[in-house]
Order: sequence, then C-alpha cells, then structure tokens
Amino acid sequence: MSPKRSKHRGGGLGFFMDHWDTPIDDEDEVEAVPDAELDKARRSLIRGMLRPYRLKIAGAAAAVTVSTAGVLAIPYLVKRGIDNGVIPRDRGALTVVLVLLVVAALTDAVGQRVALRLVGQLAEGTQYDLRTKLWAHLQHLSIDFFERQKTGRIISRATSDIEAVYELFSQAALTLVSSVLLMLGIAGWLVYLDPTLAGVVALATLPPLALGTWIFKVRSERAYRAVREKIALVLIHLAESLTGIRVVQAFTREPVNQANFEEVNRQHLDANNQTVLLMSAYGPGIEVLGQIAVVLVLLVGGFRALDGRITIGVLTAFILYLRQFFDPLQELSQFFNSVQAANAGLEKLAGVMRETSTVPEIPGAPDLVPAGGEVRLERVTFAYRHEPVLHAIDLTIAPGETLALVGATGAGKSTIAKLVARFYDPTEGRVLIDGHDLREVNVDSLRRVVAIVPQEAFLFSGSVHDNIALGRPDVSREQVQAAAWAVGAHPFIATLPDGYDTDVDKRGARLSGGQRQLISFARAWLVDPRVLILDEATSALDLPSERLIQRALTGLLADRTAIVIAHRFSSIEVADRVAVVDDGRLVELGTRDELLGRESRFAEMHRRWLESVS
Repeated sequence: MSPKRSKHRGGGLGFFMDHWDTPIDDEDEVEAVPDAELDKARRSLIRGMLRPYRLKIAGAAAAVTVSTAGVLAIPYLVKRGIDNGVIPRDRGALTVVLVLLVVAALTDAVGQRVALRLVGQLAEGTQYDLRTKLWAHLQHLSIDFFERQKTGRIISRATSDIEAVYELFSQAALTLVSSVLLMLGIAGWLVYLDPTLAGVVALATLPPLALGTWIFKVRSERAYRAVREKIALVLIHLAESLTGIRVVQAFTREPVNQANFEEVNRQHLDANNQTVLLMSAYGPGIEVLGQIAVVLVLLVGGFRALDGRITIGVLTAFILYLRQFFDPLQELSQFFNSVQAANAGLEKLAGVMRETSTVPEIPGAPDLVPAGGEVRLERVTFAYRHEPVLHAIDLTIAPGETLALVGATGAGKSTIAKLVARFYDPTEGRVLIDGHDLREVNVDSLRRVVAIVPQEAFLFSGSVHDNIALGRPDVSREQVQAAAWAVGAHPFIATLPDGYDTDVDKRGARLSGGQRQLISFARAWLVDPRVLILDEATSALDLPSERLIQRALTGLLADRTAIVIAHRFSSIEVADRVAVVDDGRLVELGTRDELLGRESRFAEMHRRWLESVS
C-alpha cells in the first residue's frame, strides 16, 4: 500500500512521523517518461559528459590499439619461432623471434599504462562533472520536487548511480574497446592462418554464443535496473530513520524499524542474487564453448597437421589465438554487468535532469527593486498535485503593515506564505509585491526582498556566527552581534563555550529548540528584508523567550511588511490586522480588537486559546 501524505507535509521529524510505519515503495520516483524520450535524454547526458574529454578518449583509443597490436603479435611470433627456429634448429631465427616477443610484451605494457592513465583521468573527471551538474540542477529545482522525492532517493542519485557510471568509464569502457579490438584482430588472424579451421570454430560456437549473449543482455538489464531501485530504497530508509532516530527511540520503534530495514535490505540482496545467477551461468558457458572450440581445433587441425596440410607452428598459433578469443568474451560479460548498472543509473539521473522548476524564471527578467513593500494576492487559487488548497484569495497587505494569519492546521496559512516567497506559483490568479507579478521578476532579487523564518529552525554545521551570517557571509562580527542583540539572542550566545565561534554541531544539536529559533531570527534580521514572513516561528520558544521575541519584533517589524503565522495568540499582539483562513478561504479580516469585539471565528478561537493556557 502506498503511504498517505497530508497536504502540508513537512520535512524532518514531521515527515518521518507520517511514514515510519509504512512499507517503502517507489511511488515518489521521478515521473515516468516514454522509453524513447528517456533513451534520448540518457544519450544526450552521456554526450555532454564525454565532450570535454575528446582528446583523452582519442589518446586512450590509440594506446589501446598499440597495446592490442602487441598482444596480437605474440601467437604469430610463436608460430615463426616454432616453424622457422625450433623445427629447423635455426638458433639465429629463434633469437630474433625471442627479441621480437620481448618488444611485443613491452609494447603491450606501455600501451596499457598510457590507456589506464587516460581512462582513469576521464572517469574521475566525468564523475566530478556529473555530480557537480546534478547538484547545480537540484539546487535550482522548486520546492515541490523535494516534497515529491524522498531524501534517500536523491542521495542515491548522487552516490550509487553516479558511482555505477564511474565504474563504466573507469574499467568497463576500456575493457570493451580492448576486447573488441582483440577479438576482431584474432578473427582476422584465425582466417589468415587456416580458413578451414576458422570456419569449423565459427559454425560450432557462434550460434550458441550469440543466443546466450542475447539472453544474458536482456535479463541482466532487468536485473540491474532492479538493483539500482532497491539500493535507493535502502538509502531512503537509512536517511529517514536516522533523521527521526529520537522519535524512533522515544516510541520504542526499533523492532519495527529493524524489520522494515531488513525487508528492503532483503529486496536488495535478492536483486543482487539475480545478477550473480546470470553471471554464474554466462561465464562458465563461455568457458565451455572455449574448451569445445579447442577440442575441435585439435581434432580437425591435428589430422590436417598429420597430413602435412598445416604446420605445427600454425596449429599452435591457432590454439593460442583461440584461447585469447574467448578470454575477452569473459571480460565482456563483466562489461555487460557494468553497462547494465550504469544504464540503470543513467536512466535515474536522466530522469532527474529532465525535471524542471515549477517556478520558472523568465530569461532577462528585471530585478524586483524594493519600494514600499505592498503585498497583494488577486483571486489566488492553488492546488497541491491537483488537490485544491486555496480558493480565490483576495488580500492586500499595506506597506509596513503586519498581518497575522490564523486558522486551523491545514487551513492554508503556510501555503499563502510560500506563494508570497514564490516557492510555488498560484494555479490561478497573481501574487504581487509593489505591483510586480512575482512570475515576472528575477528570482534572486525576490529572495533579497522576501525572507521567511520557518517553524523548524534549520542550522547548518558550523559556528553560530556562520549561521547568523548565512544570507550575508561577508558581514563583520559587529553586524552579526547587532543582529543577535536585536532579537535577544546575544545573552545566551555569550554563555556558550566559544561564544559566536561555538560549533552548533549537526543541525544545531548542541542548542535547544528555542535557541535555534533565536539564531534563525537573527539571521532574518541581518538580511534586512522588505517583506518578512514568520511561519509559526515562535512555536519552539518557551514563554520567557517568546516575550523576549515579542519585544524584539517591535524593532524588527518596524517599517517592514510582515506576515505572521501563529497558533499562539500571544504571537499576534504585534499585528496591525488579523486574517482568518479556513479550508483555503479568507473568511475574516480586521484588526484584533474589531474581531474580538463581535461574534467571529477569531473571537471563538481566541476564547479557546485562553482556556487552554489558563
């Protein structure tokens, strides 16, 4: 059964709480596209990856050709040594052949060294480029992509899928080129040495070889696609479970978590076992065909040698070439494995790279120059995945006004805030700041005008100073301290072991929820936005800290347009007006006193809140 999702699903622990007891499936995989389109996207991705390395590819191909020439020369030189040196007892001819054998071996070694070096540089470079390109693309995708995709699946794209491509370029591609060249060269030598023996070998081995290879290719393609899908499920489970480990332990869900992990890990094991079964059949099958070919050559070639129609040297060289012919086939089976793994990974990567932002920017769009800061929603309707959330909202927030949005959970308050920040575009209607439609302005300039402080304060690994200066990394220590003083964060920061240089640890684990939120307030104050959105931003604060924030908000919100979303009615005392949202509709709008002075939904909500805190 597919996991059910709430309309306003959040990240982190909230997301984990929704999904921790649900079997993991592939529902959130990148939207499927026709095979032809996906194949075209995959080929385009490969071409783009290899284009900067054309000289290295050409150099590696030349080096492989040189190496192959050295390898191909050895059996023929053995023939010459036997027929012209050993049998007629000619020491001079034998010595020449021995010297040439050493030269051939050295040629092979030098060619291999150059090829391996160039291919290694190619593989490392393409891995770096692909991961960099993927990361740049992910950062510019809109928020809805990350709400559709599980974190573990995105991590899988950036790790195991790219590593599969790396394996293809670092080893398998070289194996393919050298094996194909070697097999073509050997085929030519076999026909040259004795066309009759070459025909016997071809008739006896090529039909079963072609059939077995085709079956292996088709089945391994399915098997390796399953492997890539199952490792993604393992990473999804790891990422989500470790993110919510406190909740897991608090509710003693370790046994259920363990069972779920064992299930997805078992699926990955089963998928890998399928590839092992295929390899265990294909590899020995090639070996058996090689042995059969040698037996046939000894049978037919032996009688031909006894009749004097071929020399011992020719028969020996033929067998040596024949053995070399089947060795690359064994290596090609490994190449098929790498190709299928890389192909499955490239399908996933191409699918991600095809994703486009749902909040596209018009090329050359003008900057949003902050003026008064008026925010206006005109007949705004919005739907998450075709599920209506907002219905024809008309709302104007005057420059410098603080508007409080209140309503039940899921009413649509945070969605309004996300539309103003342009994390989404409305399905219908327009959102404007100072008369400019947000879809028609430069997104980067919009981000400088609008700042949002979310409910869950997210801190990055690093110092307190770095986290406050996140939006303006070039500011001075004095400016950071001024921001902390403005929101009341300085007193607790001063008590930390290293003050502003204290490492907050992963996601601010060293700090309390209230302390993390105070730092996020200082971060927003420092960027000095024209429009400020506080989305349940005081929910993590205790009452003393909240009162401190209330005092700081007076200065923070002065001459600045603000939208305050809160369940605590103490958090909206600074608001000039209050808007009540219910089921995606704006049902009441007025000052706090106006709404409290009459029978209204706001008055009823306020009464219930007073009862809950009394």
